[in-house]
Amino acid sequence: MGEIILPRRMFLWCMAVIYLAAFVSLYVQIPGLYGNEGLLPARWQLRYSGKPLLDQLLSSPTLLWLGPRLGLDTHTAMELLCLVGAALSLAATLVEGLRDSIVFFCLWALYISMYQVSLDNLLLETGFLCILVAPLTLIRGSRGVREHDRVTFWLIRWLLFRLMFASGVVKLTSRCPTWWGLTALTYHYETQCIPTPLAWFAHQLPVWWQKLSVVGTFVIEIAVPFLFFSPLRRLRLGAFYLQVLLQVLIILSGNYNFFNLLTLTLCLSLLDDQHVYFWLHKADKTSDQKNNSKLWPRLCYLLELSVWALMIHGTIILFDLQPNATKDGISSRTAFTYHHFNQFLKTVTIPSVWIGVLSLTWEMVRSMFRCACVSGFLKRFWGTVQWTLLAAASASMFAVSLVPFTYIEYDSHARLWPGVRQAYESVDRYQLVNSYGLFRRMTGVGGRPEVVIEGSHDGVEWTEIEFMYKPGNLSASPPVVTPHQPRLDWQMWFAALGPHTQAPWFTSLMYKLLQGKRDVIELIQTDVSQYPFHQQPPAYLRAHRYRYWFTESKADGSYPQRWWRRVYDEEFYPIVHLGSTFLESMLTQYGLKDKSPPRRLSNTAVAQVVRWTRSQVRGVPAPTLIWTLIACSATFCLFRGLRSRNKGTEKNSLAPDADAIVSDHTKNVSDNCEKSDEQQAEEEEEHNGVNSEDEVEENESEEKDAISDEEEEEVEEDEMEKEDIPEKEKF
Repeated sequence: MGEIILPRRMFLWCMAVIYLAAFVSLYVQIPGLYGNEGLLPARWQLRYSGKPLLDQLLSSPTLLWLGPRLGLDTHTAMELLCLVGAALSLAATLVEGLRDSIVFFCLWALYISMYQVSLDNLLLETGFLCILVAPLTLIRGSRGVREHDRVTFWLIRWLLFRLMFASGVVKLTSRCPTWWGLTALTYHYETQCIPTPLAWFAHQLPVWWQKLSVVGTFVIEIAVPFLFFSPLRRLRLGAFYLQVLLQVLIILSGNYNFFNLLTLTLCLSLLDDQHVYFWLHKADKTSDQKNNSKLWPRLCYLLELSVWALMIHGTIILFDLQPNATKDGISSRTAFTYHHFNQFLKTVTIPSVWIGVLSLTWEMVRSMFRCACVSGFLKRFWGTVQWTLLAAASASMFAVSLVPFTYIEYDSHARLWPGVRQAYESVDRYQLVNSYGLFRRMTGVGGRPEVVIEGSHDGVEWTEIEFMYKPGNLSASPPVVTPHQPRLDWQMWFAALGPHTQAPWFTSLMYKLLQGKRDVIELIQTDVSQYPFHQQPPAYLRAHRYRYWFTESKADGSYPQRWWRRVYDEEFYPIVHLGSTFLESMLTQYGLKDKSPPRRLSNTAVAQVVRWTRSQVRGVPAPTLIWTLIACSATFCLFRGLRSRNKGTEKNSLAPDADAIVSDHTKNVSDNCEKSDEQQAEEEEEHNGVNSEDEVEENESEEKDAISDEEEEEVEEDEMEKEDIPEKEKF
């Protein structure tokens, strides 16, 4: 695998953008979700007992414990942490020097502080790995190539493997009949949390295509991830594009906040500089293009074709793919049993662990070898120290991750060393590693269950309360809200899958709507004027469960006027009003009665700034706010890159090419590794002699001709660029 300088820098920039989206998305919803007048006030979950701060942090790792010490209540402290996180992540997107280990540690600490009230495991795990991947720019003052970067960046690839492989495996281990029958996608598009408009069109595709798409999903999620560790570069690139294809299709058909964008970011670990330069239509000067042997490339092509042919052949056999003689398309079915698949899991789980061990070991040995080839004793010593520390950290992260990874197969999990399990239990509270498994079972087979809340002033005429994002109005187009996560709309989807007793927060929602709490109303409609009871709260509320389906396209190919059709299912929540016996009993049963009054509003300067910021963004839709910040950041980076390129063009005749510098550095490291110590000593003596002659000539030249100020500055710039070797194009 070639150099990974550009993919690593792209990865860190994308992570800063995702952090920005995550913090802003949560910040907009804090008052309605966790504010003093919200559904579940955060102060209920963090009870200040007067314990020392260290004990509080150990019991619950969140910076919200600092709130009282700053004179802030929990609600205001949450908003402050989100604002700091958003500002820091925005700064990291704009300034490359801030994509630093220290900055990413701060972002991770800020976001895990919100973990008490949000469940974003993948972002927390990836964010922690960023601490290892990012350079120590703020301390060292250099964004240069570190010989151990390949080791830490490998952890991103291992996380991607665990995520994708587990996501594919759990679909079959759950024994869900729709996944085994290859019919899951005939239900998925209309039953997912928040579909997009394109989901309606995807739902209209023929059944044979939907089943073939399920087959493709299994191949991409179960078989292809093993190519992540292939020594053949084109196999890794093929795996990259297949993963990108799957994630892009999911983004186009469903709103899953920043999750799929984060998965795409993880896929950058499969790239190298050479392929990024291919995107930029530039030659990669860091790679050695001279290869006199024609046998090896041909052998690689043969091996790659064999792998893809074997994968295609296995897919045809396992899913009995064959042309349909009676209808257009390809027929498919699952040609293996649950027992066969379980045996497959037992066969591949432990070998997949060993594949990871060998791959990580190779990267460690390769990086250690590169450290040993660095010229200069102090640089070599410091590089070796860094390699030792980060290699140990990477090995520890890999070992701990085996515990959640082997959850997919019980026997393999039981064979893990007990010490690894103990280490996992000791760090579990920090969400450093997690288990994954997406779409384990397909819901809504008999129609999409949807809860519809209705309000009334007199108990006779009822008006439906429409949410901004979840389905409700039959004629309303599905929204596009990525990367925003409307948490209430998501929870409404989960609540519809069972009785209201499984969602205690729903009682709080009904109670707050009866009270007319503005913060909660803004979760339903950012523009309060669109809320049907914005002038006067409803006197009565009730909730019904409906079954929703996408409408079908007409026989003549025309589109219907409505997006949805529905039928009444059952009562979800009975008619309640303020003071009703049922509502009061539910509030008491779930502990939703606010017994302790909130802290008095603080008038400190920090609290005033937080409240002023809230007043400025109130009423702005979260997707609009997020995309505005991302667009501004991307535009700034684009113009800065173009400006730097123009300056580089003007100085092209004098200033050395950054790519050439990196190429020289890579070549020098490689040459140093191939030379013996005696050869290096001889070359150093010759080099010193040449330098002495050059110095004499330079002194004579200085006596004759004075160097202009511009030439001196250009020489200094050349020297600085040679010292900071890895600087490439700004991303």
